[in-house]
Amino acid sequence: IRDSVGEGTRVMLVAKADAYGHGAARMAQAAERFVSMFGVATLHEGIELRGAGITLPILILTPTLQDEIEEILEHGLAPSVATREYARELSTAAVRRGVRAGFQVEVDTGMGRAGVSEREAEEFVREVTSLPALHLEGLYSHFPESDAADLDFSRDQVMRFLSLAGRLRASGVRVPLVHAANSAGAVRMPEARLEMIRPGILAYGLMPKPGLEPFQGIHPVMSMKARLVQVRDLEPGSTVSYDRTFTVKRPSRIGVVPVGYGHGLSWLLSNQGAVLVHGRRAPIAGNVTMDITMVDVTDIPGVRTGDEVVIFGHQQGETLSAQELATRSRTLVYEVLCTLGKRVVREYRRGATIEQVMTLVGERLVVAGPGHGEHVQYSRMPAKAAAPGKRLPRVGDTVRHDALGVGLVLRVSGEGEHSLVLISFEGDATQRKFKTEDPRIHILGGS
Repeated sequence: IRDSVGEGTRVMLVAKADAYGHGAARMAQAAERFVSMFGVATLHEGIELRGAGITLPILILTPTLQDEIEEILEHGLAPSVATREYARELSTAAVRRGVRAGFQVEVDTGMGRAGVSEREAEEFVREVTSLPALHLEGLYSHFPESDAADLDFSRDQVMRFLSLAGRLRASGVRVPLVHAANSAGAVRMPEARLEMIRPGILAYGLMPKPGLEPFQGIHPVMSMKARLVQVRDLEPGSTVSYDRTFTVKRPSRIGVVPVGYGHGLSWLLSNQGAVLVHGRRAPIAGNVTMDITMVDVTDIPGVRTGDEVVIFGHQQGETLSAQELATRSRTLVYEVLCTLGKRVVREYRRGATIEQVMTLVGERLVVAGPGHGEHVQYSRMPAKAAAPGKRLPRVGDTVRHDALGVGLVLRVSGEGEHSLVLISFEGDATQRKFKTEDPRIHILGGS
């Protein structure tokens, strides 16, 4: 994306809705050195990124409530200010804390959703920027149809927005940054890129609608896979799943996939969708259930329990895209991604290397234990649930911190509850101290 828009245009990675289902913390950590800012939708999404060690500016794109201001300031987040009342409360809180509160203003040039109306924006910005302890960090707008065939309305939005920003700057109001382009706007309207773009779904390799082409070289980064937990032989006349909507008409082999609408696979794909098995399409047979979906593998030879099933992605030269799932379930590709549930295990790879596995109970860690070999531990499980042999970090140990990644133990000092461990993390010149028994630290390998 940066290569396509040029070095002069900054990039905000939109990481809201758990980075469109991909895992916000991990995506932000991977992107941090390539972007200037992150965009989220809620206070807690911003706090999550701070907890993952993200230090870049974070803008909350959705208006927040006044009773969230203290936490916004506590975590160094920038709110979108849409009312004078909110601005005054933000100013009061910042003065009380002795800090300058950064914020941005969304100008509604045609989205008709949130923000300050275009006709009021000039006066509004002048007024709120005069309040004590407030610092305007940017002015932005949003396109309702930058993915439409006709871009005239979007182009008119750009011209009106730039005119407003120009008038404010000419009158002495300092506007450090103006931005408007979402994913489709950034690709299809170079004139809308302004000083920063806000790629969301584009950054994860997709476009908002079928038929729209992303920048050259961009491909989806996520695939969704499962494994067959059972393969059953059914006789003609047998019925499959709730409401008996699928009747077997010939001797058939039915594969049982442990994925359902509780994982994010739409119920609307019942008797409509398909999955990939052995590089071939296996139709969904019967209704999708909460936990299980059945597929017809009769025409695919050699299918057995444990075989890989691709919900969307690639397999043996065949592709089944998330966009196709969206079309078949009569929704947007955004919804396909954002509804992937917490119990879907997320496996993060760099090339052929699996760097991290995140589960419902936290990161899956293979931990070394003296005299007990290796055992599996999960980062969100209490220490008492760990396997026998758990020990404290020692000098030379390779460890993983839940938020900061992999590091090396350089020093252990003190005794008992006052003992500390000094760790140097990959890609971080700063050495950090923690309590030796910090539950966020997991031993990956011995000294």
